[in-house]
Formats: sequence, structure tokens, C-alpha cells
Amino acid sequence: MILTVAGGVAFAVASPMALDAIYRWVAMLINPGEQDNLGYSGANSPITQLAFGVLGLVAGAGLARTFVLVGDKVAEWWVTMDTGERVTLFLGTFAGIITSMPFLLLLNSLNLGIYIPLAVIGLTLGFSALSVYALNSMAEILPWYKGSTRRGRRGLRILDTNVLIDGRIYDLARTGFLEGQLYVPGFVLDELQYIADSHDPLRRQRGRRGLDILRHLEADFPLEVRIHDRLAPDLNDGVDSRLVRLAKALGADIITNDFNLNRVASIQAVRVLSINDLAMAMRANVMPKEGLYLHIVREGNQPGQGIGYLEDGTMVVVDGGKEFLGTDVDVTVTQVIQTERGKMIFAEIDFQSAHDGEPDNRKNDDPELARKRGDIRKRTQSYGKGF
Repeated sequence: MILTVAGGVAFAVASPMALDAIYRWVAMLINPGEQDNLGYSGANSPITQLAFGVLGLVAGAGLARTFVLVGDKVAEWWVTMDTGERVTLFLGTFAGIITSMPFLLLLNSLNLGIYIPLAVIGLTLGFSALSVYALNSMAEILPWYKGSTRRGRRGLRILDTNVLIDGRIYDLARTGFLEGQLYVPGFVLDELQYIADSHDPLRRQRGRRGLDILRHLEADFPLEVRIHDRLAPDLNDGVDSRLVRLAKALGADIITNDFNLNRVASIQAVRVLSINDLAMAMRANVMPKEGLYLHIVREGNQPGQGIGYLEDGTMVVVDGGKEFLGTDVDVTVTQVIQTERGKMIFAEIDFQSAHDGEPDNRKNDDPELARKRGDIRKRTQSYGKGF
């Protein structure tokens, strides 16, 4: 609004004067000998001033919108810069101004008239850009770039709501494998608080667990909250869409376990780090004919089957395992099937291991486990006689 009014006033005052000057200049070119009798241009009439005032209002409105858009872009660009790049920009601009001064003095002596301001701006910008480029080319040896990612905010990791509720992000950060700056948007924190205030006891418990994880992360690791949210304003398009827009604006990665968010972000060229995918990739590889030792926890879907689990949560379907429900047994892997949700392992009871003595790696087990294995051997001996 201020720029619009200022544009109208400036056009109403300055434009008639400029138009009158142009009229007199053209008249002198046409009739050089009649400089004192050029006539009246009509530029200072009230109608002309009113017309230029209206034109100024329109132009001021356009300039106001342009200034706002440019300001937002500059702010976004500034946020995506790391500290080293900001220092380089300041030093490069200062060096460009200092370097251009001798040339500006030379231009001033040439008496270029109205072209001097253009020459000043051009030389200053040119030398500043050259200085910034030169400093960037020496980034590897400059002290203010030490520890910098040199890729804007590419080291930033944005945390989603479900990954905070999941809780494994804290354990992952403690191992040191998670590099970069962690960031929690304000709208993610608001959603977490909303879940923690839910009337549903289960949802309330999940929300409070997420807030606890967030508090531990903030206490033990460098964590930023809310400071970049203005780059993804609320457009009533949901938390997931804002996360993607914010990640694109910052050049950051999203850490989430949400399958749908993963797909949407991938389509928009935003990298997603999934803790579920990481856990699946870190599971131990099991090969057919490999021996396992596990606890049969329940019956399988097929007659005689038992179900056990490895330490990483991989399900093992044991043929004949129903007979050993609630006990620890040796099994031999017969088949490994890879599915979208992970691996499914099929195995059978290893009766040979059950007949053998105590393996070396189990001699230090507690007496309760030894007693259970003794019961298993007795049962496998009678169970295996029919084979």
C-alpha cells in the first residue's frame, strides 16, 4: 500500500517535469536556433498530472508486488545458505567495492555525464561477482568453510510426526550414524501436541512418547525447531504437503516411516530416509541349510507349524514346531522368501542338533535354559523315532 501511494505521488510530481524536459530537448534538436521560443509542452497541466498520478498508482502496485516477491526469494535464498557462503558473500562484495574504486575515479575524469551512475553500478557488481567466484573456488582452504556442508542446507534432516512417535530416531542418533542438523517444523510439533491431548488413551500415549523423544533429542543433539517454517506457509494442504514444500525450499531430507509421504516426496524429487527401510536393510542374511536357535511362541496357520522370531523381528515358520510350543529349539532353514514387508523364513526342526551335546556357545547359559533344552532333547528323541 505504501509503495502504491508513493508511486502515484512520484509519478504525479516527477513525470510532468521529465516530460517537459524531453519536449524541450526534442524541440531544440529540431530548431536549434529558437531556444528561447520553444512553446509550452502542456506537461504541467492539472489533467496531465492527474493522468500521471493514476499511472503512478498502477505502476506502484506492480512494483509493490514485485518487491514482495523478490524479497521472499532473497529471504529463501539467504536461509538456504550456510555460514561459510554468507561470509564469502560479504567479503566478496566488500572486495568488489574496494577493487572498483580506482576504475570509478578514472570514469569520473572522463566526464561521461549521465552514464557515470550506470558505469558505477556495472563495475561494482562485476568486481563483486568476480570476488565471490574467486573465494568460492578456494573454499577448500578457507577457514570459515571448515565443517560446512558446502551444499546449502543439504545437511538438514526434517523429522516427521510418526518418526518421533516411533522413537527409534533417538537410538539412531546416539549411534552417530545420523549425520546433519535435525529440524522439527512447528506444524509437526503442533500435530504431536494435538495427538498428546487426544481423548483416546492409546493416541494420547503415542503423542506423549513422541514429545518425550523430542525432549531427549533436543537435550542431547543440535535440534532446530520452527525457525524455517515461513518457507512453507499454511495453505490448508495438510502436514505432509507442507513437509515436502519445506524440504524442497531448504534442500533438506525428510526422515519418516510414512509410506504415502515417502511416495509423494519421491515424486517431487525430495529424498526420504526411512527408518523401516534401514532396519530391513540391517537384518542379518539367512541362507538355506543354515542353523538357527529360536523360541517357538505360537502355532502357525498350517497344521503342525510353529512360529518363532529372530532378534530383529523376522518371522520364522517352523514345520513341526507346534510340538515344541513355548520352548527353544534348533532349526534348519529350508527356504527364504523376500516380500515387500521383509523376509519370511521357513525352517524345520533340526533333530540332529537336539541329539548332540551342548554346543560350545551355550555352555554359559543359565540353568533354566539348560533345563528347557534338556526337555527338548527328550522330546525330539521320541519325536524323531518315527523318521
